[in-house]
Amino acid sequence: MEQLGPKATIMDEAAMARALTRIAHEVIENNEGAANLALVGIVRRGANLATRLASEIEDIEGIRPPVGKLDISFYRDDVSRRVAPVLHKTEIPFDVDGKDIILVDDVLFSGRTVRSALDAIIDFGRPATIQLAVMVDRGHRELPIRADYVGKNVPSSHEEDVRVFVSDLDGRDAVEIWDVAAEKKAIKSGEVDA
Repeated sequence: MEQLGPKATIMDEAAMARALTRIAHEVIENNEGAANLALVGIVRRGANLATRLASEIEDIEGIRPPVGKLDISFYRDDVSRRVAPVLHKTEIPFDVDGKDIILVDDVLFSGRTVRSALDAIIDFGRPATIQLAVMVDRGHRELPIRADYVGKNVPSSHEEDVRVFVSDLDGRDAVEIWDVAAEKKAIKSGEVDA
């Protein structure tokens, strides 16, 4: 069986590391330090990126903000259409009240995932602010949501899929663009495994 590959690799390990360092500096500057920060990553890859971002902030500021992870499965607006959502554990081991929350995700696309995450965080309390950090903003918003911190803006078409890989889950760090139509065609014809 043939192996499918990406159309393009737009960020490698070094580029992702540089983006996280830059985002950490921007977060610290915009919040006048790290004393009131807390990070919440949207599972799965957003949670991994949030942990890395917390380490970057600690390296710069000497303060490690607390990190939580958030499963938005039951907050999604399409939950009733999904047969069986894959559930992950939500862990927010700190009080969100009055905190400056940095919500972290891998890819910002339609904005629906972020909207769901905002609903979920508000169920935990009332933060002072909620700011959004993403590795990739690919456009195509369906809701009035924007990222405060972006690793890379990647204009893409609806026929493309922007995939973020993190070493903890995928064994490598990369951001790639995949051709969805070509992938579906290859799977359907049996050229590659699903």
